Amino acid sequence: MHNKNYITPQGLRTLVDELKTLKFDERPKLTETIAWAAGNGDRSENGDYIYGKKRLREIDKRIRFLSKRIENAEVINPTETNAEDIRFGATVTILDEEDNKRTYTIVGVDEADISLGRISWKAPLAKALLRKKEGDFVTVRMPKGDQDVEILNVKYIEVP
Repeated sequence: MHNKNYITPQGLRTLVDELKTLKFDERPKLTETIAWAAGNGDRSENGDYIYGKKRLREIDKRIRFLSKRIENAEVINPTETNAEDIRFGATVTILDEEDNKRTYTIVGVDEADISLGRISWKAPLAKALLRKKEGDFVTVRMPKGDQDVEILNVKYIEVP
């Protein structure tokens, strides 16, 4: 049984683009380099050949990983969600105990990037926010201890 890979349309496009680049650009170029290096004689001391084979294994592993993630993808478009509570794809603005306002978008594991304000739906903060509504107070387990946050705004917009 495969686990669902919840992802936004943009997240899926990013995975598909990476897979295409690896399969149809990087891998073919690398196999050419390896073939050239193999023709240069002794492979045991041939740095181009040794590095090329190692890099090829890494690319093949990443291709398998991406293929599985795409195969198990369940695309959820936030712009098609009309829920009032917080669900996958929600963009949520919270106010913490120190009066810091922060905005996060709840996205798939493969597209999480805290520097862009994107958190995985499996992250502790996202788990605490799921199914809550604007105006609710939530206690979130943080590394520095539990913290209460207020949900100021919930909206469903396209993930950039």
